[in-house]
Amino acid sequence: MNAVSFQNVSKTLGGKVILNDVSFDIKKGDVFVIVGPSGAGKSVSLKHMVRLMTPDKGNVMVGNDNVSTAAGNELTLIRRKFGYLFQGGALLAWMTIAENVALPLREHTDLDDCTIMDKVHDTLKMVGLENDTEKLPANISGGMIKRAGLARAIIESPEIILYDEPTSGLDPVTSRHIDKLIVSLRAEMNGTSIVVTHDLHSALSIGTRIAMLYHGDIVELATPEDFINSTDQEVKEFLAAQYITRRGAWERK
Repeated sequence: MNAVSFQNVSKTLGGKVILNDVSFDIKKGDVFVIVGPSGAGKSVSLKHMVRLMTPDKGNVMVGNDNVSTAAGNELTLIRRKFGYLFQGGALLAWMTIAENVALPLREHTDLDDCTIMDKVHDTLKMVGLENDTEKLPANISGGMIKRAGLARAIIESPEIILYDEPTSGLDPVTSRHIDKLIVSLRAEMNGTSIVVTHDLHSALSIGTRIAMLYHGDIVELATPEDFINSTDQEVKEFLAAQYITRRGAWERK
């Protein structure tokens, strides 16, 4: 069964076509990476998966459920399948890291405080922040903010994790640490990861399949090995713009 499927999805915003009859399937266990230039529809695609946006035409399926038409309790249950790492981390400034990570459990469960904090500690340990629980977002680095946001996204053990520009604004070394974390969490949680990014080094290193959006259309959908050898002109220019040749870690997969 597919984790997520887009079925002829179209979306227009402000008179501009963002998604143009887009179809693709994301298999369970994939690290499915969506790349493309700014405004290509990458983040809009993520928002359709959790019904923060609704298609003008077409359907978005999550497993056997049509999230595009779901409402009420049905929509709530579908959304509970997802963890969402927002581009800026989206931590609440007045809460400590531990309090931010605990929020989903406090909102969605009846667990006692002791159990919640045990789960918070275990989850922060997974992302390497077990010694930073009492720090405020203003006092930690951009990479730590991303990791704390990721801990909050995974604390309920979601089936699918959405990553919106997980390496945006980070230096290359920290970006590669985030890449390794995405891969390790996929293995540890046995789930599906869907990543939106401009960072082709990241996409090629972590992805099992890569889709490129350009002017609302999927112009390439391939494994990293095939993506790097694409004959599509837009893909070739996108690769060249980031100084990517056919030599790299993705060749050794």
